[in-house]
Amino acid sequence: MTTARVVLVVDDDETYRGTLARALERRGFSVLAAGSLEQALERAAGSRVDYASVDLRMPGASGIELVRALGRLSPKPVIVVLTGYGSIATALEAIKAGAAHYLTKPADVSDLLRAFEGSASSAAASEPALEVPSLARVEWEHINRVLAECGGNISKAARLLGLQRRSLQRKLAKYPVRR
Repeated sequence: MTTARVVLVVDDDETYRGTLARALERRGFSVLAAGSLEQALERAAGSRVDYASVDLRMPGASGIELVRALGRLSPKPVIVVLTGYGSIATALEAIKAGAAHYLTKPADVSDLLRAFEGSASSAAASEPALEVPSLARVEWEHINRVLAECGGNISKAARLLGLQRRSLQRKLAKYPVRR
């Protein structure tokens, strides 16, 4: 009798966490889901964790702190950091902290499984480890981050960004390609 591999899914976005957890369960994994560092450590303490998917930005403690904590487990799980705000600096920080891989959202379960398995196929091995987003994509993500920090208040975000309100609305309506 074989036991299912255990994946710890940590993301403060309940919808994304639930979707990812269900997709992993359909692929035969046993899933432990958590919405914060504290919940993740509770769940990890009671079970052997083979893999972990950790969101970089969460309220309170960051995903990097969780990566360090999970790295102290024995045996150490394969940790993949997921983020909607990817940058080279945060990728390096995550890898130095103990993450095996770093993926930018929107990443699907196939991307996550490839990262867990370590580029088993030649197609995955030929892809660069970190995709550099286009300037338009970085701008769009920055604008959305500022808007989220302003609680969705477009006027306040426009003031902080030094844009007119209507210009900001136009920029938000455009969704740049992934790369």
